[in-house]
Amino acid sequence: MHEHRHAVRQAALAAGWSHRHRDVSGGRLRPTVFGAVDGLVTNASLIAGLGGGGASPHTVILTGAAALVAGAFSMGTGEYVSVTNQNELVHAEVATERTMHARFPAAEQAELADTFIGYGADPETAARMAAAVSQDPDTALRLHTREELGVDPFELPSALGAGVSSLIAFSAGALIPLLPYLAGLNVLAASLGIAAVALLTLGMVVGRLTGRPMLRSGLRQLLLGGVAVAVTYAVGSLIGGGHVT
Repeated sequence: MHEHRHAVRQAALAAGWSHRHRDVSGGRLRPTVFGAVDGLVTNASLIAGLGGGGASPHTVILTGAAALVAGAFSMGTGEYVSVTNQNELVHAEVATERTMHARFPAAEQAELADTFIGYGADPETAARMAAAVSQDPDTALRLHTREELGVDPFELPSALGAGVSSLIAFSAGALIPLLPYLAGLNVLAASLGIAAVALLTLGMVVGRLTGRPMLRSGLRQLLLGGVAVAVTYAVGSLIGGGHVT
């Protein structure tokens, strides 16, 4: 039987069968993309507001640099704390589940059998499967937490990794609209132009990673960022032009 299963898998692989999937848990992709987009939109909007209000290039650079540093550390620490709290919650729930396994093993095994029945196994087969799984406490605990919590307690995301990824990504995104000013090209249109290209490119990269139409994903990101920039520019123009005091 084992040889038959192996032969079936080999034939399927030769025909193009694959079980490789992209990471859908959001481990590193989510904080990296979110951080880069947030940094880009935040500083592009901020620079647009300052430009609309007639701020000097020096003020734009100073404010943009301050926003980059402050935002990067805010994003990094926020992501770190968020993932840490989530992991601590999972660990607490796993500890509760482990206690239940130790105190009520028969009830937990019966619950596991019900789970297998829910997946289509007949009661006798489900009972044998539950008994086999329950022989290994770690395997039983892992299966229970997957079913009841929807997470794998042995594969939790790294809080430090998420925080550092978010900090670096925000910094990179926030730096892009500042580049023309840092290079001495003190033209708002140049800053917004490079930000628009970056938003479009980032959106297309995300589309490529998620399997969505690349151009559609890029245009969606550009549109959302453009709305934020336009609104901030309008507010800066109103206040800088003396229309609001």
